[in-house]
Amino acid sequence: MRIVLTMVLIAALGAGGYFVWRYASRPEVNGGAERHPTSAVVEARDISFAVTVAGEIAPAEQVSVRPEINGRISSLNVDIGDRVKKASVLFALDDKELQQEKSSRLVEVDRAKLQLEQSRRNFNRNRQMHQQQLISEELYESSRTELELSSNTLQRTQRDLGLVDERLTKTIIAAPFDCTVLVRPVSMGQAVAGSGGMSGGTEVLVIADLNKLIINAHVNQADVTRLKHRMEVEVAVEAVPGCKVNGVVERIAPQATIRNSIKGFATRIAIRDIDPRIQPGMTANITIPVASAEGVLSVPLAAVFTELGERYVFVKKGETEWERRPVQIGLSDYFYAEVASGLKEGEVVALEQPPGEAGVRQDKALAEKAGPGGGPKTALAGREGQGTGGSRGITRTNGVSGAPATKPLRSGS
Repeated sequence: MRIVLTMVLIAALGAGGYFVWRYASRPEVNGGAERHPTSAVVEARDISFAVTVAGEIAPAEQVSVRPEINGRISSLNVDIGDRVKKASVLFALDDKELQQEKSSRLVEVDRAKLQLEQSRRNFNRNRQMHQQQLISEELYESSRTELELSSNTLQRTQRDLGLVDERLTKTIIAAPFDCTVLVRPVSMGQAVAGSGGMSGGTEVLVIADLNKLIINAHVNQADVTRLKHRMEVEVAVEAVPGCKVNGVVERIAPQATIRNSIKGFATRIAIRDIDPRIQPGMTANITIPVASAEGVLSVPLAAVFTELGERYVFVKKGETEWERRPVQIGLSDYFYAEVASGLKEGEVVALEQPPGEAGVRQDKALAEKAGPGGGPKTALAGREGQGTGGSRGITRTNGVSGAPATKPLRSGS
């Protein structure tokens, strides 16, 4: 009984401690809600914008090895993962039946040779007798025809023998290049079909050259115009943390295709300086550079506001005073925008609309609507949404907690 009471007491103390910790960690207990930065300093930094595309790594050379003739596997010298040199034997088919057929063809060739010799002797003898007019023309022509038939028979048997020899050479399958065995779906002793049949033959091995890897990617039609032939890109492999290699664009399909409901173009990228940890089938993220600028004045995207096509920022002038100032925006990435004109290095800009700005802008809008003498006036058109604090007609390029921009800002856009 005492043990049970002790366990209940320990559980109660643990639960009480947990609830005290949760209560003490609440923002209102710790002195108010957590705040995010509301201003930023204009600084010089490097800005670069790039597009990321996913693709699958595959060997540049991959072959499905199938025998050309029917047979039974008599030897299988390789297995999955083995590295094989060019011209090395991969597997062999049982050639007993072909060897027997070759012996029969050799006998037929010998017989045809003997028959040809006999026909030639008969023809030579009949020709002499025909010249002496000892035999008729019919017998002479008959012997000549027999000689020609014997010659044709020898040629046919020799051709049949050559076909058997050719089939015998196809019982030994060698590696066409330095390769690695990727798949081996059959075992020794299994009967296989030749590739000349209706089924296309039995796949015995799949080999590939892992010294040359490519990436097959599907590039969105909106981004494919940024790709150029022989263009260098950066490749990051998801399965190998920290593994980044360079790639070169080899091929871009001339016609778009639809994959996963996205219209794009098939693109092949060759990987340079292959890391031995990279394997076929891994997913690669390809970074396509679009534009970059070094050492330019920039502000966070959240500091840039837009109204009726005009971009502006709020610059701090005192402890509580802010000045609205138009700016010219250049290149931008997912976090910062280049300020081509309108700001100086070291100035402080607001990341959200300053307090009181909404009321001032509302009073100006009402005055413009009233017009001189209180008469009606056309309201401002082309509102671009609602900004921070509920003011109409003000739109931020990007909020502090909003999603990043999907494309770079351009000057004059």
